[in-house]
Amino acid sequence: MSLFKKIVGKILNQPEEDDGQDLIKLGDQLKNADLDYKFAQLFTHSGGFFNYCADEAEALQTLSHILKIEDIKSVFCWDADLKNFLDVVNVPYTKELELFNDCAFITCEYLIAYDGRIMLSYNNIQHYHSSRLPQKIIIMANVSQIVNNLNDAMGKIKRNGNIRNLTSISGSNSKLDTPNKDNTKLFLLLLED
Repeated sequence: MSLFKKIVGKILNQPEEDDGQDLIKLGDQLKNADLDYKFAQLFTHSGGFFNYCADEAEALQTLSHILKIEDIKSVFCWDADLKNFLDVVNVPYTKELELFNDCAFITCEYLIAYDGRIMLSYNNIQHYHSSRLPQKIIIMANVSQIVNNLNDAMGKIKRNGNIRNLTSISGSNSKLDTPNKDNTKLFLLLLED
């Protein structure tokens, strides 16, 4: 917990400017760092907006701030727990992805520390392809979902049973995945377990 408080001051919830350092080089420099610190650095470097939340009250406050600053009017959200957050902040949502949704509020399977990617599945985005998601995506996850690399994530998925339609997303500056839309904004609300 204290580690995240230290890095939140550094990151300031903003993606780092491209200082000529590519993601792989940064990953190599962080190879011995704690997984949570490494993930936060690489996720931010790839263009994601990292928000550490000590509890659900702080997550709700951060969510409300993002929705207001980004002028979000309609959210795709089919997760029952996440819908409760949207009910509190009084933002309209649909359980099916609609063209008029300007944001998706979803969970994820795992956070990959190796390169700052976020693994999604049917459990998170139903049958929709990640490229169909709105340009603004808010993901709520727990610290315990951070894994070292893709192999660790796949091993956990195999143990958990039938998870389908796996994909990953990363910030708009990342060159690792099939490129997201260049103007996609990816926000992460990371909660302590």
